[in-house]
Amino acid sequence: MVARQLAKKLLLVGLSIPVAFYGMFLVYLYIAQEDLIFSGTTLPADHHFDFDVPFREINVSVDGAKLNSLYFRQPNSRGLVFFLHGNGGNLETWTSNVEFYQRINYDMFMLDYRGYGKSTGQIESESQLHEDIRAAWNVISPNYDNKPIVIYGRSLGAALAVKLAKGVRSDLVILVSPFSSMLAMAKGQYPLFPSSILRYPLRNDEGIPDVDTPIILVHGDEDTFIPISHSYDLQELAKPTTKLLVIEGANHGDIHHHESYIKGLTDALPN
Repeated sequence: MVARQLAKKLLLVGLSIPVAFYGMFLVYLYIAQEDLIFSGTTLPADHHFDFDVPFREINVSVDGAKLNSLYFRQPNSRGLVFFLHGNGGNLETWTSNVEFYQRINYDMFMLDYRGYGKSTGQIESESQLHEDIRAAWNVISPNYDNKPIVIYGRSLGAALAVKLAKGVRSDLVILVSPFSSMLAMAKGQYPLFPSSILRYPLRNDEGIPDVDTPIILVHGDEDTFIPISHSYDLQELAKPTTKLLVIEGANHGDIHHHESYIKGLTDALPN
């Protein structure tokens, strides 16, 4: 009898340990979401950007922070590319191909999110992030009332682009290496992850059906970080005019180096 009771207690203890660790892991995921999702790097406040093409550095004032941005302008541009970058790096690392926009005669505006590069503050919620993007849009877009505006989002930036495109006038939306949702990404990496603790669902799958602007999805067929299946899913949900450009041989981080990517974007941009 005593042995049976002891065995029962040991079993309960044995079961409680993994449950406790699982609970601790969920607490960590809930608290550390900003660090896990937004892995930007900072730059000193006096950092000097240096490019071979003309540009201006602009600080966009938002509630409790200033968003550092770069604005590349051409003498008589065809229009604007409003560029929303991915979850890592900063303006220094994301502006490695600005000559491309000079060649195609498009202005390009790109901002760093809170806590990235020289931008101040910290990201605290998804709604705050979308409000910041809209504030930057309101500063730049009035300069292009009579010219095409392209909203470009890459990876994480694609989710910000979809949300923005639902509420503003633009002529084209380009989503490069998008995920269907952050929820789907989290489920893929953490199968036991309960969706209720995710504070940044970033639901492209829910937003893209409401985007009336023409959309081009661009995805590498060898992307192992965000599989191309995400773009196929989004194409099914979007308006029938949505196109998918598959970049053969491209992975997540090198897609912009492929000639088919460069040609696809050049041909897609409005005149």
